[in-house]
Amino acid sequence: MTDTTADLAALPFEAALAELESIVDKLEKGAVPLEESIKIYERGEALKAHCDRLLREAEMRIEKITLGADGKPKGAEPLDPK
Repeated sequence: MTDTTADLAALPFEAALAELESIVDKLEKGAVPLEESIKIYERGEALKAHCDRLLREAEMRIEKITLGADGKPKGAEPLDPK
């Protein structure tokens, strides 16, 4: 784990989530001193924001397949048009 959030931009969702889960586990167990707890909590907040952003981006790319009257695929449209 790094001390900065600069590396988050290149961090894939799965890696960010795994790191976030590790931080939550450490904080729940109380296995780290107070100063380190504050530091990793801040890192966890940055990881959560990064994961949220990646999920929103993924949701915007998801499409549903539309079917014609004959039941065959005819195209795609946004899954959740707004």
